[in-house]
Amino acid sequence: MKRFWKEVAVAPEEGGWGIALDGRPVRTPQRAPLAVASAALAEAIAAEWRNVGETIDPAHMPMTGIANAAIDLAFPDPAAFAETIAAYAETDLFCYRDDRDEVLQAEQAAAWNPPLAWAESRFGVEFILTQGILPIDQPPATVAALRDAIFAVDPWRMAPLNPLVTIGGSLVAGLALVENAFDADSLWQAVSLDDLYQERRWGTDSEAQKARAAHKRDWDNAARFLTLL
Repeated sequence: MKRFWKEVAVAPEEGGWGIALDGRPVRTPQRAPLAVASAALAEAIAAEWRNVGETIDPAHMPMTGIANAAIDLAFPDPAAFAETIAAYAETDLFCYRDDRDEVLQAEQAAAWNPPLAWAESRFGVEFILTQGILPIDQPPATVAALRDAIFAVDPWRMAPLNPLVTIGGSLVAGLALVENAFDADSLWQAVSLDDLYQERRWGTDSEAQKARAAHKRDWDNAARFLTLL
């Protein structure tokens, strides 16, 4: 779609803040009004629309995209949206440790044990750790408690939680960021630890670096969305 507007404005609406293009309200792909929970988030979305060049490029409008997901997907059916994240309660990255390299094991313990300890205290659960990649079953009570924690997240936060969990492979990391228990950069370092360690040991791979950079942008955008709520 080519740019057709000149002015972008933020205006208060019932229960939130909307964005207008030349006085006409912006709508989501499902034609709902693009109205968000805070003025700060609305201003960030408006800035994306102001910065559009000749054509719209969704890749350069991450706040708009996450808001669309919240409005069109998370709010209408939060239970179904949460199910896309819930599987990570059984396969959290932080529970799977290296089975050969003692140096890597030590780095994993240093980076991953603190968020696991936070989750155990916060949600009253315990995790089973393993070495290697073969799947293990977490205690049913742990899985149930983590699922409940996902379902308790409001739709505005559930929308960015989805990319955080799928990018990092850790539900614990996503929930820790949603609840502001750890900062985004330290959690990114934690979920990227294995790749960064292998890169230090064996050298860089340009394609892997590009993929990780793209994931980092998505991670940072989801984290920023949370700060604007």
